[in-house]
Amino acid sequence: MAQTTRHQGLDIPAIVVGLASTLVGIGLARFAYTALIPPVVAAHWFTTSAAVYLGAANLLGYFIGAISAHAVSERFGPRATLAASFGITALSFLACAHAAPFAWFFFWRVLSGLTGAWLMVVGPATALAATSPDRRPVVGCLMFTGIGMGALLSALVVPTLLQAGLWVAWIVLGTLTLIAGTAGDIALYRLPSPSGDGDAEQTNAPVSNSAVRWAVALVIGAYAGDAIGFVPHTVFWVDYLAREAGLGMAAANVQWALFGLGAMIGPLIIRLIVPRAGWQASLIGGLLIKALAVGLPLIATGVWLRSASSIAVGALVPGVVALTSGRLAEIAGPAEHKRLWGQATAAFALAQAIAGYGLSALSTAADSYRPSFAICAAILLLACILAWRADPARQQRQHAHRASASRHSADGR
Repeated sequence: MAQTTRHQGLDIPAIVVGLASTLVGIGLARFAYTALIPPVVAAHWFTTSAAVYLGAANLLGYFIGAISAHAVSERFGPRATLAASFGITALSFLACAHAAPFAWFFFWRVLSGLTGAWLMVVGPATALAATSPDRRPVVGCLMFTGIGMGALLSALVVPTLLQAGLWVAWIVLGTLTLIAGTAGDIALYRLPSPSGDGDAEQTNAPVSNSAVRWAVALVIGAYAGDAIGFVPHTVFWVDYLAREAGLGMAAANVQWALFGLGAMIGPLIIRLIVPRAGWQASLIGGLLIKALAVGLPLIATGVWLRSASSIAVGALVPGVVALTSGRLAEIAGPAEHKRLWGQATAAFALAQAIAGYGLSALSTAADSYRPSFAICAAILLLACILAWRADPARQQRQHAHRASASRHSADGR
């Protein structure tokens, strides 16, 4: 019991670093803006089309940040990178607290996406590197609850802030970012030295380098599929329920709140499952459940089914992020984790940006969101298969089997 308590105490700085990074990087910088789009349009700051393009600007910045995060953190160090990211993200909220030209908002939304990606890549990687291998499943799951916190804030707190004024919402979000950033910076200063215990054993595992590279590529491919798969729930879900399903805005907003609640509890559930099932099996199961949940609206939109879909997809948005991060660290080791996690985040950002525009065009052409749900459910099933195939040991066994068959064939001749 004393040993467990000691470990939990050592975990707290790592969890806070990761949680603050994910809260600000996606939870606030992206999800909070989703709740601000209607009031920005209602205040005549921008048209609906312009406001949506500003949301896409964040995805553009996120892609740029994902491909540059590793190099930037290597050049300036994790602490400077994270501190700058927290500060710039907070400034982006404060800079948008008044009406301004489209170019001004576009610049700050791109910048918040870039720093959000730096936070999502560098924060979790730094936290995991300072955590002992036996505690990484716990820390790796809990730190991604920050995404859910942001989603829940966007569903519950932002509407309340808007009653006091649109500018108040922007300023409070900037202030919350500064508070989270300060907590993350203090925790980063208290992180123990990067843990190498047990990493050498993992690095020397009996798998070929090609098998590891192939497994990593498959995991990243599955993660890109996941990025496409949940676009309908993060872009179309509220509008689909309110207008196409004819349920009205009140019922649709309840579902967005349930989505946020699911995103909050998802990593906590994953934290209980991973130590028992392992990273790979948990990732496969998570993608399978997510595929079924995305496909549920094709069956019916009754209160229980739509609520199950909202909660399950919400839970597995940060859940699959945590599982993918942990699986990459398990396959390649923490020394390579930050670089590979940056590549995975870049693939995720690119896939999501393309899917967002493509599925929007499809929905407009079909005058229905239903085809998007069907396509994305199928893509998530494909991602599930990729995650199942991403096993370096299996690749090594297949390689050995082929080599043995070749020798037997040669001996027969």
